[in-house]
Amino acid sequence: MAGAKEIRTQISSIKNTQKITSAMQTVAASKMRKAKERQSATEPYARKMLHVIHHLAHAHPEYESIFMRRREVKNVGYIVVSSDRGLCGGLNNNLFRKLLKEIIEHQNNGAGVYYCTIGRKAMDFFKRVGGKVLADVSELGDTPHIDKLIGAVKVMLDAYRNGEVDQISLVANKFINTMTQDPRILQLVPIRGKADENLKHHWDYIYEPDARDVLEDLMSRYIEAGVYQGVVENAACEQSARMVAMKAASDNANDLIDELQLIYNKARQTAITQEISEIVGGAAAVSG
Repeated sequence: MAGAKEIRTQISSIKNTQKITSAMQTVAASKMRKAKERQSATEPYARKMLHVIHHLAHAHPEYESIFMRRREVKNVGYIVVSSDRGLCGGLNNNLFRKLLKEIIEHQNNGAGVYYCTIGRKAMDFFKRVGGKVLADVSELGDTPHIDKLIGAVKVMLDAYRNGEVDQISLVANKFINTMTQDPRILQLVPIRGKADENLKHHWDYIYEPDARDVLEDLMSRYIEAGVYQGVVENAACEQSARMVAMKAASDNANDLIDELQLIYNKARQTAITQEISEIVGGAAAVSG
């Protein structure tokens, strides 16, 4: 058994660590609320864009955007959204595991795989497992701005236009609640016209100045908005997961301190008993 002094030092070290994890929990909770506010602010725009795209998918415009044409999938592209920092539980690993299953399926079918990584953890992951990364964005901070994403997204869209990839999907975590984040893979291109219960009728539009210019710009804005929404929502997931992880670390520190305190008390009692025995033994020897 370790001595009382060593145990006391260990308890002190754990208490210092607990102060850090408790502070990180508080900071993460504050950042999560702000991230959720940003997500809520971007949702109406993304929802309206999706509504317009649904109308276009059912319409018959004079020009069909390349982003709505289906073709044989020989190569796939993924825009992977992750965090820049760790200490957020299994948030990134759960996302990567889900993505790997789909990647292996594509590779077994002979398809090539390309990536655009957003966040340092995604870049580090694909450096280890391999894969062709076309673009990389990191260090977006706690308040990501769409201007920093447009360049990387454009690289992937240009690859689609040039026929290098035939399908693009967004890989990011969806915020369910504080305790739950759901890793999801959403196909961005080609754009699929899903059935919308609120879409009781659809219409075509009158395009000015030209249908081609308007539709291509609209499709690009829609994809950029979808990626930005994924980044903002993933940021909320990151802070939520970090808050839960730091709370678990603080709770574990409490349990560990209680266990060490019990061991310390036993060691201290053993030392006191030994000292008393030595005193009594010494006194008996002197008196004898």
